[in-house]
Amino acid sequence: MSKLQQAFELFDQYNKKSPEQVVWKGQSFPSEYFYAVELYNWVKKIQPDANEYLLLASRSQHIGRWEIPRSDYPEGRTGYLKWRSDLGKFHASKAGEILTLVGYTPEEVERVQQIIQKQRLKLDADVQVIENALCLVFLEFQYDDLIRKLSEEKMINVLRKTWKKMSKTGHDAALQLQYSPEGFSLISKALQD
Repeated sequence: MSKLQQAFELFDQYNKKSPEQVVWKGQSFPSEYFYAVELYNWVKKIQPDANEYLLLASRSQHIGRWEIPRSDYPEGRTGYLKWRSDLGKFHASKAGEILTLVGYTPEEVERVQQIIQKQRLKLDADVQVIENALCLVFLEFQYDDLIRKLSEEKMINVLRKTWKKMSKTGHDAALQLQYSPEGFSLISKALQD
C-alpha cells in the first residue's frame, strides 16, 4: 500500500469516529468522513491532475472537527473567527501526525499543512482549489439545511461571502449544481449586485 493510500485509510478511520451523521440518498455516514470524501471528489473534478499534497489536504481538511465544538467559544464574529483559527491549527496538527507516521518528510507534511490552513488564498493555486472545493461541498450538501436556519438576508450574505472566496473555476462549477427552487432564488438574488 502506498503512503498516500495509508494516509487516506488513517484519515478515514479517524473521521469515521465523528458522532454526527449525514444521511445522503438514504444512507447514513459519519459526517466528517462523508464531507472529507466529497471534498476529495470535488478536488478531483476541479483538478483531475491534482498533486499528492492537494489530495492529502482534501482528505484531512476537517479531520476530527467534532473535537473542538463551536459551542466552546463565545457567540459572535470574534468567537467564530477564534474557533476557525483554532480548528485550522488542530486539523493541520492531526494530519501532520498521521502523515509523519506513514513516512512523509517534514517538508511534505508542511506543504499539506499550508493547504489545510489555507495560507496564501488567491495566491497559492492548491489553496484556491481547496477553497473552491469546500464552497462546492457546502453548496451541494449543506446549503439547503442552512436555508432553513437563517433569514433570507443572512443567507444572501453567506452566499456572497462564499462566492467571493471562489475563483472562476469554482463559480462555473457552482452554477452547474442542481438547487432547490428556494436555493436557486437566493443565489440569483445574491449574485444580482
